[in-house]
Amino acid sequence: MPRPISVLIVDDHPVVRQGLRALLQVQDGIEVAGEAGDADAALALAAEHAPDVILLDLKLPGMDGIAVLGELQARQSAARVLVLTSATEPASASLAVRSGAAGVLYKDVDPDALVRAIRAVHDGHLLLAPEAAETLLRSGNWSWGGLDALTSREREVLAELAKGRSNREIARALHVSEKTVKAHVSAVLAKLGVQDRTQAALFAVRHEQGA
Repeated sequence: MPRPISVLIVDDHPVVRQGLRALLQVQDGIEVAGEAGDADAALALAAEHAPDVILLDLKLPGMDGIAVLGELQARQSAARVLVLTSATEPASASLAVRSGAAGVLYKDVDPDALVRAIRAVHDGHLLLAPEAAETLLRSGNWSWGGLDALTSREREVLAELAKGRSNREIARALHVSEKTVKAHVSAVLAKLGVQDRTQAALFAVRHEQGA
């Protein structure tokens, strides 16, 4: 039997934390590693329990969620961070993803959808609320015609990027070397006119949706 997905809940509202704990405790294959009401407690618990997924609110007392994301990256945390926020300002989702979040959802999300999202980001996928995806897509320097310039192999690499996979995982999936994957990724970014892997993944998601 696989090990349960451990989740750390980070929100400054006790009622929200209690509700999330109640939801997650009854899910098969998920366990709550702990709760934190501020950034310092969140970082301490993340270091102590090494959770698989961190549910992170952006509005925290003192150090905010974006700063927490930056600190987690600085500490090379392996946790996948799913931002769950009421902050719907256009810049918030974009900044969260660019700061290392594996997903952004809003607090009005359906409970079942939230559980699916936790499983998805744990599996390595990038997951965004539709509104957040639209914001990111509008904010970047997108070159929608660039897809035609990709080779068949580069399209395969782009598809793997959209799944949130690392170069090593892509190399294993496509039976090529990591060095070859790195070269393909660089080519994909250049041809699509995007700055990083996240933007490339969003490009792929948007194209798959027929937008």
